[in-house]
Amino acid sequence: MSRSLNDDDKKMSRSGLINFNSIGLFLDYYELTMAKADLDHNNLNIITENYYVRKIPQGAYLVSAGLEQVIHFIENFEIAEEDIEWLNSTSGKDFDEKFYKYLQDFKFGGDVYAAPEGTVVFSNEPIINITGRSLDIQLFETYLLNVMNYQTLIATKASRVVRSAKGNDVIDFGARRAHGRDAAILGARAAFIGGVTGTSLVMAGRIWGIPYVGTMAHKFVQDRENELDAFREYAESFPHNSILLIDTYDTLKGARNACIIGKELRKKGFELKGVRLDSGDLLDLSTKVRKILDDGGLTQTKIFASSDLDEFVIEKLLQENAPIDGFGVGTRLITGANYNPITNEGNVSALNGIYKIVERIEADTAIPKMKITNDISKATLPGRKQVYRRSESGRFIEDMITIWDEKPDSKYDWHPILIPIIKNGKPIFDFPSLDEIKDYAADQIQMLPDGVKKNNGAQEYPVKLSHQINELINNILQSDKKNSQ
Repeated sequence: MSRSLNDDDKKMSRSGLINFNSIGLFLDYYELTMAKADLDHNNLNIITENYYVRKIPQGAYLVSAGLEQVIHFIENFEIAEEDIEWLNSTSGKDFDEKFYKYLQDFKFGGDVYAAPEGTVVFSNEPIINITGRSLDIQLFETYLLNVMNYQTLIATKASRVVRSAKGNDVIDFGARRAHGRDAAILGARAAFIGGVTGTSLVMAGRIWGIPYVGTMAHKFVQDRENELDAFREYAESFPHNSILLIDTYDTLKGARNACIIGKELRKKGFELKGVRLDSGDLLDLSTKVRKILDDGGLTQTKIFASSDLDEFVIEKLLQENAPIDGFGVGTRLITGANYNPITNEGNVSALNGIYKIVERIEADTAIPKMKITNDISKATLPGRKQVYRRSESGRFIEDMITIWDEKPDSKYDWHPILIPIIKNGKPIFDFPSLDEIKDYAADQIQMLPDGVKKNNGAQEYPVKLSHQINELINNILQSDKKNSQ
């Protein structure tokens, strides 16, 4: 049921942020026109659409993220009265009162099965199944793809960065380089699922409960007479939690000034928590800074690094024994950068997840649907599907994509990946906390074969198609060939 916008909603609208009531308009126009045509011709057929990813941009696995926001959208889908009035005044003669009433009365009554957030998934595997009336579930496409593609991209990138850090802290520094405000907030959430230990974005801490952290900027140092005064003032304000940025002028001199502050703090019963490097040759500088700190008696003071970091740079630094204890990762994390700065190879930073019809119910009979195209990479797998996974000795062995009611070979212990989230329009799944999702994702990644987790030259994880799916594909292709003759 649609509602009127209240004053707070209108203030949010002027700020450019999406408000709760207007979120129903987060769709592409053709979703409305198709729904109107379906309604005009009484197409109330039940169909199933799959969300899956055609090709993984980097590496050999994905960490699924974003489901909670998608389900919230489905459960609360509505279009405010003012938005319907706006649509009526701007869309020409495309819509009528019958269609506007359909939008005002909209309530999803179907089923959603999905892989829980944090689940490791692979290309062409269904991650979300949505079953319902065709005219209803097409309205979810744009929001679902926007949220799932982005958060899954960032959660996966974060998991790769965190793995490269080998147990050292990784902090999300990406807000200022994110592609918009929602990207910064949802990106911080996804990065936390992927394994980062905190974020610099305070709002992400407020919304998601993620630990928020920070050090200082170069401006703080430049705004004082000298670097030592800046360090001293900061340490006086935060004696329990001082991390000093030492590369504003001369990194090694900055390290020596940090030693002076560390000794002053120790006399007061505190320890200098750390120093941060944000430029230069991080291997060379961190090695020299470590020696200066150790020689100055600050053996417990940690070295943190930032400056265009990603999984490849961090992996190389630690392979060369850089004495760095933590990493702040910004641009290449929050944008999911598909780029290797070591080899200068890369491509577009995007996840090509899609949402396609796979089954239609006609007279209580399931009719599988398959997109057949000259571009084989864009062909779809037909039928409503489940994914089964088997593991041995704490390691994933293989996955099998099956038709929904099909069971894999019983001689192995398989478990289904897609679980019920909504049944007959009613939510039946209690979402875990973000900390629990993060822990689950870490367990999932731990169970991947080592070769699949490599940053370079990752092995492809085995995903098989069941006998019934292969048979179904062959039957559809043969039928299409006959019809085209």
